[in-house]
Amino acid sequence: MKMMNAEQYEASLRKLNLVVYLFGEKIDNPVDHPMIRPSMNAVAKTYEMAQHPRARDIMTATSHLTGKTINRFCHIHQSVEDLINKTRMGRFLGSHTGCCFQRCVGMDALNALSIVTWEIDAKYQTGYYERFLKYLAYVQENDLTCDGAMTDPKGDRSLAPHQQPDPDMYLHVVSETSDGIIVRGAKAHQTGAVNAHEVIVMPTIAMRAADKDYALSFALPSDAKGITYILGRQSCDTRKLESDLLKPDLMDTGNPMYGGHEALVVFDDVFVPWDRVFMCREHEFAGMLVEKFASYHRQSYACKAGVGDVLIGAAQTIAEYNGVEKASHIKDKIIEMNHLNETLYCGSVSCAAEGRREASGTYCVDTLLANVAKQNVTRFPYEIARLAQDIAGGLMVTLPSAADFKTPEVGKWMEKYYKARQGVSTENRFRILRLIENLTMGTAAVGYLTESMHGAGSPQAQRIMISRQVNMTGKKMLAKKLCCIQEN
Repeated sequence: MKMMNAEQYEASLRKLNLVVYLFGEKIDNPVDHPMIRPSMNAVAKTYEMAQHPRARDIMTATSHLTGKTINRFCHIHQSVEDLINKTRMGRFLGSHTGCCFQRCVGMDALNALSIVTWEIDAKYQTGYYERFLKYLAYVQENDLTCDGAMTDPKGDRSLAPHQQPDPDMYLHVVSETSDGIIVRGAKAHQTGAVNAHEVIVMPTIAMRAADKDYALSFALPSDAKGITYILGRQSCDTRKLESDLLKPDLMDTGNPMYGGHEALVVFDDVFVPWDRVFMCREHEFAGMLVEKFASYHRQSYACKAGVGDVLIGAAQTIAEYNGVEKASHIKDKIIEMNHLNETLYCGSVSCAAEGRREASGTYCVDTLLANVAKQNVTRFPYEIARLAQDIAGGLMVTLPSAADFKTPEVGKWMEKYYKARQGVSTENRFRILRLIENLTMGTAAVGYLTESMHGAGSPQAQRIMISRQVNMTGKKMLAKKLCCIQEN
């Protein structure tokens, strides 16, 4: 099968029989629901751009299994160049959607599993790596979108998984048969889950022997029996209900075509066949899978530089519309926004450039630099957003609705009193302000800000990894040598 285009991807989602709930109601047609459709459009962009001649170099790769050209989101990194192209792809897509495009988590899960299943086999001769390669070939051949599911609800964070009053706070094995395992639990904060063909489950923390029933990794079709999706709310989300998706010029959503969503994914006694199981009770490898996945996914936040490109462009545009673009303080703020944004991109490139080949043959990013990169992502987008709001002014949050703008009785007053620079239409000013609002306060702010803070682990998780990875003994030796300290 060839790579899918955007239309074929949409058609493939229509074949799924997902159990989805939103606002207390079961959604029988997620693809066309106005609150879900923009997130599907964002994923569809990853298929569309893979077909684009100018984007093909970064959007596609050559499968090491078949030699065929595949979408890079289904690829296992075979070189440092692959890792760098992943970074380029993330920024490219972020700049074309202005939101999270949702396929990075599945790509990072595949690459982490390609390393860890090999390592488990090396110790236990389990056959997981061969299973994984067969699964990977299936994903590549069918050009599938995978949801990487790592985060458990966790319950009482002071207690280990096996100590929880409710054992389902971490997804776990309930029973085992000759055909497979039965699992129960949930995965939280699942970005783009209802836009995926497959869900790849991983453990959320390092495990000890007492927690072995929670040391699990497997993959299932997203519409497997017993899986339920409960979509989360976002700021300003019901504005999408006001939009006619056939008329993407509607103004109040800011970015009417693209968006994201998150879900709680419930596994209610779900059967997993053995050929889809990649870790089962090998608790000592849970931490390795978490670390490898986290390193890859922290690199993936190059996408925020792409969204930052959009926000910086919007800030410059509103400055020009308002006639203040030549003011020295506005120029300085735009420079600072660009400085911070390029620093985010530098971090992702650096951890890719310092990547190394693992025993399985997969190339992995440098763990220390990936965590440093993500630590910057927890901070810089917030400052970029603050500066954008500063430049935009208060009108960003006091504008009446698009319906008012288009109402003859009061629209004329909005046209008159919200006009700025001569030659700039009031409507265009309205639109760019709504985009800035969307990126810094609305639905896109989930992907640009909150996801920057908590996605791929909390800021403290990165600081812990930085402390572990830094060679402090070596740094002390360098200092002592230069000042001629000799110690026994």
